[in-house]
Amino acid sequence: MSVDSYFYHYLFIGIFFLFAVFFAVLPLVVARVAAPRKPSAIKNATYECGLESPGDSWIQFRIQFYIYALIFVIFDVETVFIYPWAVSFKKLGMSGFVPMIFFLLILLVGLAYEWRKKALEWE
Repeated sequence: MSVDSYFYHYLFIGIFFLFAVFFAVLPLVVARVAAPRKPSAIKNATYECGLESPGDSWIQFRIQFYIYALIFVIFDVETVFIYPWAVSFKKLGMSGFVPMIFFLLILLVGLAYEWRKKALEWE
């Protein structure tokens, strides 16, 4: 296989993918094979911070808590994208400005949707 071959360039991606899968699966297999299995009532009991939990561990939470968490994650990830853009804003020029405006408009539409559905109001 020559160095200029089309498939040669993707060989490294394939090898990287195989190593990624191998290193992700290896700890799971080792834990399954090597871990001791001695279940008991004490080990299967629910606890929180080292203390026994009062009541049942299957408590229903309002969906609003999950919506708040998802909104937080969305806007937290937004800052991960905006900060490097702001640092290199002068170098990017208009080719970096237009996509960021498009990105922010998508997030603004999502925020307006959440606001219209009253998902941000705490009851």
